[in-house]
Amino acid sequence: MQHGRGTVQFKTCDPAKGGMEPTRQIIAIGGTTTQQDVALYPYILAQARRSMPRVGFLPTASGDADAFIEKFYEHFSRLACEPSHLKLFDRVPDLEKYISAQDIILVSGGNTKSMLALWKEWQLDVLLRRAWESGTVLSGFSAGAICWFSEGLSDAWAHQLSAVPGLDLIAGSCCPHYNNEAERRPVFQELIARGEMRPGIGIDDGAAVHFLDSRATAVVTARTQAEAYAVGLRDGKVFETPLEGKRIAVGTGHQYGCKAH
Repeated sequence: MQHGRGTVQFKTCDPAKGGMEPTRQIIAIGGTTTQQDVALYPYILAQARRSMPRVGFLPTASGDADAFIEKFYEHFSRLACEPSHLKLFDRVPDLEKYISAQDIILVSGGNTKSMLALWKEWQLDVLLRRAWESGTVLSGFSAGAICWFSEGLSDAWAHQLSAVPGLDLIAGSCCPHYNNEAERRPVFQELIARGEMRPGIGIDDGAAVHFLDSRATAVVTARTQAEAYAVGLRDGKVFETPLEGKRIAVGTGHQYGCKAH
């Protein structure tokens, strides 16, 4: 594997929007596994169109686990927002009405393959794309990060890490927990080297990549060592390089309220 800065798969951008055309935003989080990592949440809120945004939590990948829902409210009830959640393993409300009412959608970790299958059955994939195109901020951690890409590296299978197709809002692949779970990085690189996954990005726990119109503009970190990487092929060999873009540190002693656009 080669290290170094060079051309990467995802470029930075600062799109100049005319009129009232909404900016399409996705904030993909590698993982939120420590208390430090929740410092990423105020940053997400700051990107919304309203100062008191409506945040809809989709815990589908966890099987709508109560523990995930309780954690969501534990964190977001302390912030300036209107939190709510959507269950699909219960009586399902009017999905179009619910999704269109949100300023931010936050997707949990869990089983990506099962989540996407259920979303497609309920046509949530269509509604989420429509919301994104209308200016709703899409975000999520782990499964909730890789679902927005063409494909992602998933542990949906108990015995192996494998590629799963995503919603293709962002071209390329994504690997969460990149430097935090021992098998993730080597498997991701091996699959790219064999042509079984597209070039893409690896995101550490405690890091998030902010995309505007499907292009990476910033890497947001809640930990000192957290990073995001472009991973691809050059002259038949895998290369890894820190993802291009603005670096924004959040947490104690840092300001949350800056927008990446």
